[in-house]
Parts: sequence; C-alpha cells; structure tokens
Amino acid sequence: MLICAQEMARYVADGVLDAGLTGLDWVAEHAASNGGASGVLSLADLVYAKQSFGKVRWVLAVPEDSRYRTPADLEGATIATELVRATEAYFARLGVGVNVEFSWGATEVKPPVLADAIVEVTETGSSLRANRLRIIDTVLESNTQLIANPGAAVDDWKRTKLENIALLLKAAIEAQGRVGLMLNVRREELESVLALLPALQRPTIAPLSDAGWVAVNTVIEERTARDLIPQLKAASAQGIVEYPLNKIVM
Repeated sequence: MLICAQEMARYVADGVLDAGLTGLDWVAEHAASNGGASGVLSLADLVYAKQSFGKVRWVLAVPEDSRYRTPADLEGATIATELVRATEAYFARLGVGVNVEFSWGATEVKPPVLADAIVEVTETGSSLRANRLRIIDTVLESNTQLIANPGAAVDDWKRTKLENIALLLKAAIEAQGRVGLMLNVRREELESVLALLPALQRPTIAPLSDAGWVAVNTVIEERTARDLIPQLKAASAQGIVEYPLNKIVM
C-alpha cells in the first residue's frame, strides 16, 4: 500500500499496518505527538537520498541578513515548518519559547514576511541558498527506516518475512553505484591483473577448461570502470564483461 511517509508511523504504531517504510523524521514527529513514544520498532536503517547516499537534515534557517545567529535569538519568534511537533520538542529542549506554525509547502519563501525562521529538510542546501536563507542549526538528521509494529515483530512468521525484506532492501542499497566485472586471464599474468582490482573481498578466481587460464569475478565501484577496464586490457585480461548488480548481500 502506497501512503504518505508522514502517516506511515501512525498506521504502523496503531497496528493498521504490520510494517512500512518512512523517514526517521516522521517517526520522530509521531513520537513527539505521543509523549515521546513512537510505538514502532526500526528493523533496518536504510541510508540513501535523492541525490546522494547520505542522510538528509532538517535545519533551522533564517534570512541571510537577519539578526538571528543562534536558536536562542529566536525567543518569541514564529517558525514555519511541516515538522511541527518535532520542532516544538527541539525548542523545548533548548528552553526557547517560539510559535511553531504548520507550513503546507513552499516554506523557503516565507521568511521574513510570513515567518521569522523555518525548519526545513535539505540534502544539499541549494534551495535554501537560492532563497537567501542561512542555516543556524540542525534540528535532526533523517534517513529511511523499515519500521514494524511491536505485535507483528513478535510473531515468528511475520518476523521472518520482515527480516527477509530488510535483508533484500539493504542488499539493494549495497549494490547502488557498483557493478560486477568478470574476465579471463592467463595464470602467469594473474598477479598483475589482481593488483589492479579493488574488491569487497578478494576476487573470485576459478579455473577454466584450459589449465593455463582462469576466470576472475569481482565487484567494483561503477565510477572506476571507465579507467579500470583499459588498464585490465593492457595487463592482458581478455573477455572482460561489466554487468549491473541488483543486490549485494553482505
């Protein structure tokens, strides 16, 4: 079932769904709305984002030319965000009194007329810079989580299914940006070829029907293939094949 990430933690916590994928930010938002208890279990920490393989940040940002330099300077200010409860909890921890307003979108354009500051999600910060906003603190970091209802997690059949899903999701992320490489090489030239090959572990080497030759299979970063393949060819490797990977189970 495809539903908004913002709602997933609530449905899983209430037992409407056994499990789901959502961001750590929305788990935190749900927890802040329920006295700090999320009511869900995290089964897999899946670190990837739209433009990178890192986490995203919810940041506190103010206009570049504003007088605000620290969160404490925002005492009595209005903060616009979609992450209302988690933002309120953040300022409560700091002991700073603010008015947090829900923003339906286009949050970056609201300061300084409609809000004094915003809490907004960012990966690169480019949108904030384009709107002449300056980051003064990070409220929280987030990445995708596979979450489960505690009741589902204690059911053996469901637990096994969920662990298998977690395994395959992690394997798919491990495969991102990597390719498989296989080639043939004469035994006497094997060491010079192996010296060129980075790998997760040592490459797999298998004998061929011709006793003087072996097959080599390994995994490399896709970005290195363009430079590596000509080097392997120069080292007398033959039958070089680069192929995509769907999953790597570590």
